[in-house]
Amino acid sequence: MSDTEEKPKTTQEVDYSLNNPDTLTKYNSAAAIALRVLTEVTKAAVPGATILSLCQKGDELLEAETAKIFKGKKISKGIAFPTTVSPNEILTPYTPIASDIAEAAVAVKEGDILKIQLGAHIDGFPGIVSDTIVVGTPNAEQSDLLVATHHATEALLRLMLPAEVHPSNTEEKPYKPPTSHAITQTIQKIAEVYGCKIVESTTSFQIERNEIEGKKKLVLSPGENMAKSEGAPEVGDVWGVEMWLSKGSGKVKEIAGKRATLFKKTDTKTSLKRDSARKTYNEIQKKFGTFPFGLRQLSDERTAKMGVVECQRSNILRQYEVLGDKDGALVSRIYVTIAILKTGITKIATPPPIDLEKITSEHKIEDEELLKLLALPLKADKKKKKKAAKKETSE
Repeated sequence: MSDTEEKPKTTQEVDYSLNNPDTLTKYNSAAAIALRVLTEVTKAAVPGATILSLCQKGDELLEAETAKIFKGKKISKGIAFPTTVSPNEILTPYTPIASDIAEAAVAVKEGDILKIQLGAHIDGFPGIVSDTIVVGTPNAEQSDLLVATHHATEALLRLMLPAEVHPSNTEEKPYKPPTSHAITQTIQKIAEVYGCKIVESTTSFQIERNEIEGKKKLVLSPGENMAKSEGAPEVGDVWGVEMWLSKGSGKVKEIAGKRATLFKKTDTKTSLKRDSARKTYNEIQKKFGTFPFGLRQLSDERTAKMGVVECQRSNILRQYEVLGDKDGALVSRIYVTIAILKTGITKIATPPPIDLEKITSEHKIEDEELLKLLALPLKADKKKKKKAAKKETSE
C-alpha cells in the first residue's frame, strides 16, 4: 500500500460508544432476542418440565435467533449469558448439567418461584434480562416479594439518573445524585414495607463491549470485607442493573449439594498442565470469550467438568457459586439492561411489567418521598424544565 492510499481503520479506531448509532442498534437487537426467548422459556415453565430442559430450550432459541440477523457480516453473535433457571431457595444464576443425573431430573412444581436469566449479544454488545416468576398463582408471601422487587427496581433506576438528565435538575437548583449508601437506605425502606430485605452485596455493573462486568459498579448493602461501589452512572453508559431481595435476613450462603456449573473467563494468564484443562480453556476462548458460560455448553461435558477444576484453581476462570438466603427464605432477582442517553434512561432489556392488579399485596408504600421517587420519569422533559427555570427566574 502506498503512502497516498487510505489505510483501513483498525479495531481501536472504531467508535463503539453510544455516539455511534450502530452500537445502540446492536444492543437493541440483542435485547429483542433475549426478551423473545425469555417469553418462550417462561411459557415452558410448567409443572413437570425439568430445569435442565428449560435451560436447553433457552440456549437453543438464543443461538437460532442470533443466527437470523446480521447475516453476511463478519461480526460475532450468540449467547451473552446462558439460560439459567434458579428455583425457590437458589438465588444466583443456576444451570444444571445432563451428566449430573439427580440435578438433571429436577422438575418444576406448582407454586415454585423461578428466577430466569439469559442474554444474547450482537458484535459483543449484550442484551441481558432476568425475571422472577411464580408457577401458578402466587401466595401472599410470594406476592409481597414480587411487588417489592418491582418497586425497588424502578426506584433504583431513578436513583441512578445522572444530574444532567435528572428531571428536577436546573441551573438554579442543580441535582446532586445520592451516594451508594443513600441509595441502599432508600431501597431498603421500600423493601421493608413488604417485609423484605436487600440481599447483601447486590451489584449492578457498567456494561461494555464484550464485558458484562465493566469498570464501574454500584453495590447495595455491601457485606463485610466485600467490594464497594466504584464510579457513578454517566450519560453514554450502559448498565446491567440488578435487584436481589429476600424475605429472610438478606445474608447468603452456599447451597449444599449444588455444584457450580456457571463460569466466566478472567484476565489472568497462566500455563495449564492437564490436557483436559488446556482443551477446555481453548474451547472457552473460542466460543465464549469473556461472556459467562455453562458447562453443558461445552462439546464434551465430562471432560469439561475435569478441565475447569484446574482452570478455576489457576484463577483463569471464575465460578458462580450457587447461593441462597442463609435462612432458606424466598428470594427474587431482576436484571435490566439500560442505556443512559442525553434524554435519560432507556430500558434496553427489561422483564415484562408486573400486573399490579393481579399480583397484589396487603402492604402499601405510603411514604411521600418514596412515592414521589417512583413517580419520577426516567426521561427529562426539556420543555417543562425550561418553563420551570423561567418561572423561578421571574419570581
